[in-house]
Amino acid sequence: MLQIYNSLTRKKEPFQPIVPGEVRMYVCGMTVYDYCHLGHGRVLVVFDMIVRYLRSRGYRVNYVRNITDIDDKIIRRANDNGETTGSLTERFTLAMHEDASALGVDAPDAEPRATVYMPQIISMVQTLIDRGYAYVAVNGDVYYRVRRFPAYGQLSGKSLEDLRVGARVEAGEAKDDPLDFVLWKAAKSGEPSWDSPWGRGRPGWHIECSAMSTACLGHHFDIHGGGLDLQFPHHENEIAQSEAATGEKFVNVWMHNGFVRVDNEKMSKSLGNFFTLREVMRNYDPEVVRYFILASHYHSPLNYSNESLDNAKAALTRMYLSLKDIHAPPATGATETQARTDYAQQFFAAMDDDFNTPVAIAVLFDIAREINRLQAAEPAAAASLAAELRRLAGILGLLRNDPEVFLQSGTAAGPSAAEIESLIDQRLAARRAKNWAEADRIRDVLKSQGIILEDAGAGTTWRRS
Repeated sequence: MLQIYNSLTRKKEPFQPIVPGEVRMYVCGMTVYDYCHLGHGRVLVVFDMIVRYLRSRGYRVNYVRNITDIDDKIIRRANDNGETTGSLTERFTLAMHEDASALGVDAPDAEPRATVYMPQIISMVQTLIDRGYAYVAVNGDVYYRVRRFPAYGQLSGKSLEDLRVGARVEAGEAKDDPLDFVLWKAAKSGEPSWDSPWGRGRPGWHIECSAMSTACLGHHFDIHGGGLDLQFPHHENEIAQSEAATGEKFVNVWMHNGFVRVDNEKMSKSLGNFFTLREVMRNYDPEVVRYFILASHYHSPLNYSNESLDNAKAALTRMYLSLKDIHAPPATGATETQARTDYAQQFFAAMDDDFNTPVAIAVLFDIAREINRLQAAEPAAAASLAAELRRLAGILGLLRNDPEVFLQSGTAAGPSAAEIESLIDQRLAARRAKNWAEADRIRDVLKSQGIILEDAGAGTTWRRS
């Protein structure tokens, strides 16, 4: 049975969907005011992998990943750029979709935007006021009464007394209690705003996700996910808002992927080690980036370095090399079928253990090594295993390219395919003329540029090292 680590209970638990055979899952998506960074990429890839795996196991998954298209950061950036918030968010929503597509991330089943769900947001805030969990302050803001919700802190493990220490009221706020958080912000001059029963304004960040998730998936659903940085206060506040508004349990399983670190330091702009996905994918094939993310368990920290990306590229190259010369049709014999079954059992056992992708990937390498061993003597058996390798890797969103296309892919810094083919033609001409010194020189030139030539009876092929 599938076991998932639940951040709420702090242990792995058997997964039991609310409705048998169906999974409703919500993941906090991007705040679209800039290009996605590596941390965003990890969220996109991890939860895409989880959805793919659940579907491979026969679950009908309704996957919702929201877009935050109105908040303080968006307003500040739009003002700095001298553009509207709508123009800014549309541009970076498109960029996010491009990055996700490059990483092999499928579109979610629904992608609600906060600005489109304003009626649901306003309705939830009013319900919280009516039930005594929220109040309109003298400055026109609406705040949530944290002490009114006894279970506050259950997700993060923080007590109200611990939170009270150091809590303060910022300038311009009118809270009754320093622990209270804003649900609705009264309109300020020049900012986007919407009509509400408390005057024009805009929502706080936390209420947006509560309103969108319950509108799309119902008051009580199976899985809520996001980065570990959202566990507190964002997800803690979502629980308090949602359960106070509906009177029902909000989410059964909370999942959080670990932080991204750069050379073992936390990634941050202030440290100068902040990388966007686009910067990384200029130097590495997007599938290499996806492999790099999945090669670590989603719950653990992910350490980024050039060496780790180089290792990911080398590992993925080995897998593609095992598929490169497979031409025989898939086998159907009992031995090959049993081999496929054994590998699949190991793969699914790993994935059923809280989506343990590192162990699942190790199974893929076992298959690749067996393919290499069988390729010359038993090509039909090798082809059968190659089909199994493709099938299982596909559940992780890997090995989706033609082997030759991947092996010949490169970066802007390397020679183009046309330049490589031209040098190969020159080398062939030199060999025909028995000018071995020139042929060796061309091979060495290509090798110095990271191009490996492989001579065979059918001709010369090449790949990037």
